[in-house]
Amino acid sequence: MADKRPIVLAAGGTGGHVFPAEALARELMKRGHKLALVTDRRGDAYGGALGEIETHRIRAGGIAGKGPLAKIRSVAELGMGTLQARSLLNQINPAAVVGFGGYASIPTMMAAGFAGIATVLHEQNAILGRANRLLAGRARAIAVSFPESRGIPANAETKVTHTGMPVRSHILDVRDTPYPSFTDERPFNILVLGGSQGARILSEVIPEAMDKLSDKLKSRLSITQQCRPEDLENVRGTYKRIGMQAELSSFFDDVPSRLAAAHLVISRSGASTVAELLAVGRPALLVPYRYAIDDHQSLNAHAVDEVGAGWLIPEVDFTADSLASRLESMFSMPMILEKAAEAALKAGRPDAADRLATLVEQTLDGENGEDNREAA
Repeated sequence: MADKRPIVLAAGGTGGHVFPAEALARELMKRGHKLALVTDRRGDAYGGALGEIETHRIRAGGIAGKGPLAKIRSVAELGMGTLQARSLLNQINPAAVVGFGGYASIPTMMAAGFAGIATVLHEQNAILGRANRLLAGRARAIAVSFPESRGIPANAETKVTHTGMPVRSHILDVRDTPYPSFTDERPFNILVLGGSQGARILSEVIPEAMDKLSDKLKSRLSITQQCRPEDLENVRGTYKRIGMQAELSSFFDDVPSRLAAAHLVISRSGASTVAELLAVGRPALLVPYRYAIDDHQSLNAHAVDEVGAGWLIPEVDFTADSLASRLESMFSMPMILEKAAEAALKAGRPDAADRLATLVEQTLDGENGEDNREAA
């Protein structure tokens, strides 16, 4: 039976933090739990399950990558946010608080720790983020997305459970879509995802690589490419110049169906993207963002590469010539892609939200089980 006291979710910032919170919220609501969301004051209104629950906004400020004065202001913001969160938690009286990393979660998780409230951390990347490393010592349990996760403090290693990375429900809806077959009549579908920070290299390299392909392969390719708004016209002009059709947009609202139809995905390797690729079972060329904090995108991509579900290409090696050569090789031997798709599907965790919800419930009951166990 669900605890009568609510469970608080602490999340904000990028989709990498918000998407797993939304997936967990949906699962906990199905189990009859009452929820509340605490995010930072700059957070927009959320949709899905998060849009259905009570939401509170408090002060928070990031520190990484800032100058001395900005860091001082951020520390002050975090301090005020912690006081706000402490008062808020006293009012809510939660049974547990679940944090999803990022600076937006720090005040609430710190306030919960000081108050002796059970806390669970979820880490989306293959290395524990700075916020979660700061909070790990006080956490009751730590859920990780990858079987091998780095950056776990020594005093927190026994708290770790591999749950996987929860993904949005409409991604799971297409998991059972078979990998597209390779026939003479079917085009080869390439989906390029990367409309966020640092994705300009995809817009620059991929169209030029297409121009270097053989006429035979070029005639078979169907390109769908997400670009930053400021890059759209240049990319459109390049495809026009080389005589190739491509569907371009800064945002696609039907990514699940496009992902299901893809023979190959080319993208960055953020946590949400990687989890969705594995959940649907689609092979990918992953180009980690070189300036990501703690180089977490490279570690995410390594994890995919190691299980044979895709290929890591460092930015320095991501050139038009190298990409064209790789594409010619892959599409001349489609079995390579088919095997990678099988490996991706096998590595995916479609039950991650269920496993995380179970861990949270076990934490409520004080039944944490064995160290580093798989969630039931």
